[in-house]
Amino acid sequence: MGLPFASVPAWASVSAVVLFTALSAFSGPADAQRRERPGKEVVDAACGACHLSGKDGAPRIGDAAAWAARTGQGLTMLTEHALKGIRKMPAHGGSTGVSDLELQRAIVYMVNNSGGRWIEPAAMRTSTLTSETIVQQQCAACHQGGKDGAPRIGDRAAWTPRFAKGLDRLVASAVHGHGAMPARGGMPDLEREDIRDATLYMFNYGLPAVAAPQPPAAPDPHHKLVSGLDVYFGMMRADALRSQGAKAGGTKLSIPAGRGYYHLNISVEDNKTRAPVTDAQVTMQVSDGMSVETKTLERLAANNAVSYGNFFRFTSGNSYNITTEIKRAGMPSPVTAKFEFKAP
Repeated sequence: MGLPFASVPAWASVSAVVLFTALSAFSGPADAQRRERPGKEVVDAACGACHLSGKDGAPRIGDAAAWAARTGQGLTMLTEHALKGIRKMPAHGGSTGVSDLELQRAIVYMVNNSGGRWIEPAAMRTSTLTSETIVQQQCAACHQGGKDGAPRIGDRAAWTPRFAKGLDRLVASAVHGHGAMPARGGMPDLEREDIRDATLYMFNYGLPAVAAPQPPAAPDPHHKLVSGLDVYFGMMRADALRSQGAKAGGTKLSIPAGRGYYHLNISVEDNKTRAPVTDAQVTMQVSDGMSVETKTLERLAANNAVSYGNFFRFTSGNSYNITTEIKRAGMPSPVTAKFEFKAP
């Protein structure tokens, strides 16, 4: 059984309709209707209750010494303190209806009425500014023309003495303000990293772009420098040599029958004199990890050059370690050069 409806007077029904209509007219996102107040209005409505008189240790508006210690922290940090509350100051200064942007504007207003020269933010900063943008939007006002003795953008002779005590000291000077320069260059929401990058941009402006260093050339897998000897490794398919009727020094090569054979070749030079080594005894060991084949390489002379070579058989798809041992009269020990090859 349903609950009985209570009787409602007709005038109450009409009033409800009127109220609903009125509320509907004002419905919609709050941000669309909100007007972000300038700093003075926020201070007059909220912050001034403590900061006009210095109540509970709040820095008094107009007290330059009290605010100087705080301006060095920057707008970001001061805003965070105001949002979360600090010491006897409640979160949002006790006024929950004050937006983050309004808090920033109020802080800037109080700073500027206490000896500061900050710029009231038009909107909350939502992205990281590039050093070029910071310089163009703010620093150039003085540094472009050298106003009040500011070092000109790109004038390294003027900037160099200021770097004498290090970049960190120079950035700290910009953070706290120096001479005619206001704290943080008048942009209170700049972080130290922003100021550092902007300073370096002004110092380096006009310098030609430095090309990225070329990556080191990859080592030649067919060349090894060992114990003062340049060892060069080469190879050719036996099928190709067979079709060309290849010869070495006028003598036709004895090319083995069958598939998978390659002629492996070693040339050796003295690294200092570039003289070819023609009196060596060279052996080569080829292994795929399962089997090992070792041969003496024959001395080959062709086109006024001397090399050492022999034929080895490879299985397609296998990877091989190739170790060459070079012996010469008068050498205390053999020279070993290692190469790798994967048979196609």
